[in-house]
Amino acid sequence: MSPTDGLRNTPPQHPILSGLDQGLLGAVAAGSARLTGPQAIELFHKMPLAELGRWADTRCKTLHGDTFRTYVIDRNINYTNVCNAKCTFCAFRRDGNEADAYTLTYEQIHEKIAGLSAIGGTQILMQGGMNPDLPLDWYLTLLSGIKQRFPHIHVHAFSPPELIEFVHFFNPPGATLFDKARWVLAKLQEAGLDSLPGGGGEIFAHPVRSKIGLGKCDQDAWLTVMYAAHSLGMFTSATMMFGHIEGHADRVHHMLMVREWQDKALNAARESTQHSSHSTTSARWGHYKAFISWPFQRENTPLGRVKDWGLNPGEMEQEFPGDVVARAFALGANPDVDYRNLGREAAEFGRRVRLSGASDYLRTQALSRLVIDNVYSVGSSWVTMGPHIGQLGLMYGANDMGSVMMEENVVSSAGTTYCLDEAVLCRLIRDAGFVPTQRDNRYDLLKIHAGPESPDLLVTDWSEHRAQKMHREALGKGKQAGRTPLSVGATR
Repeated sequence: MSPTDGLRNTPPQHPILSGLDQGLLGAVAAGSARLTGPQAIELFHKMPLAELGRWADTRCKTLHGDTFRTYVIDRNINYTNVCNAKCTFCAFRRDGNEADAYTLTYEQIHEKIAGLSAIGGTQILMQGGMNPDLPLDWYLTLLSGIKQRFPHIHVHAFSPPELIEFVHFFNPPGATLFDKARWVLAKLQEAGLDSLPGGGGEIFAHPVRSKIGLGKCDQDAWLTVMYAAHSLGMFTSATMMFGHIEGHADRVHHMLMVREWQDKALNAARESTQHSSHSTTSARWGHYKAFISWPFQRENTPLGRVKDWGLNPGEMEQEFPGDVVARAFALGANPDVDYRNLGREAAEFGRRVRLSGASDYLRTQALSRLVIDNVYSVGSSWVTMGPHIGQLGLMYGANDMGSVMMEENVVSSAGTTYCLDEAVLCRLIRDAGFVPTQRDNRYDLLKIHAGPESPDLLVTDWSEHRAQKMHREALGKGKQAGRTPLSVGATR
């Protein structure tokens, strides 16, 4: 059970202290103090990476101990690539009239789930484009059919941007966005939806989001959908995609918004408990179970064609345009800032990217563990960073290695093709010094692999686990499912 299930009180902030104050960081790691936005920014810029990692690891061990680190066996099903949004970072979307546009049939989806169930999988992560041609009944029939055939499979599906488009497409009753989203969610939940993934989080800051997420919901809509899901007892995840046009402070702002709305859900659950004589009333409220962040993958995307910062002479001595705009945005205090009014320093905002490498990724993940103190799990993104950086992430605040990835189409469309089987994933966790443990969507432990029957300890020839192929959806009518060859080996 996570600390958030215990409905803990919000720890105090100490804004007069430096973010580098060792006493403050010790209290944060223990869960008895909370970082402010300026303190988090100071940590990001001034603390050595290894030291930041040690503090994040200390916080992680406070929550999870130093024995088990988890993974899940699921399948990422992207049921359609038809989408009316035009996100500049996406290589997956299609308008619908292209040869490689698709919407899976119910039977195709059932076949994928059957394959997952056959290897001991416990959940599907099902997301797709925002397809205006699919009515509500299509989704209700899809969900009820899955639950009838696979009652043991947890359905983790439909990110907030999809839900916002459902509101637009289906015109549900309600006076507010919360009411409308809750109505749609209740229908989906009744049909078989169990929880919501955190897709489409990207970066919340309006100056950035308005540049990269054309047609996608804004910060308030994203957070409102999740809050509506929490009000129905659903558990969700939150995500962040960074390393493009944003400033470093925008990442901190994003983390603070997740933390703030997690507080809101936990407070609502606490109040519900206090006003009821039934000790299980809080189960009616859900909350964020996990936070996962990953760097932008540029291949095959419009945003990827934007020039790297530092190519022009003298640029590296100047402030990155995203940082200029983020400073003016002031962690959300100035939400309507217009970069065009910020002078020459901001003139290239949106026209330059600052990509994220391994150290920047680890720094960001470690900071998220310290800032988002009320979210139980932090996931390491080996899918984008590769298996060994993913493994290293277990020393930088992450307690979870994510999924044995049978299939993925969105991120891999942008060039990322890392894929691991269960034995390799278990070995990565064990070689990092932990006991690999299979979990479910609520982070309850299912199988502790401490004995000789563990997937990695049964392997006698690791060469059979080096070359993997990640399933990718067939492109175009009548074509075979595409497979991308990989070279991913076990550790050492």
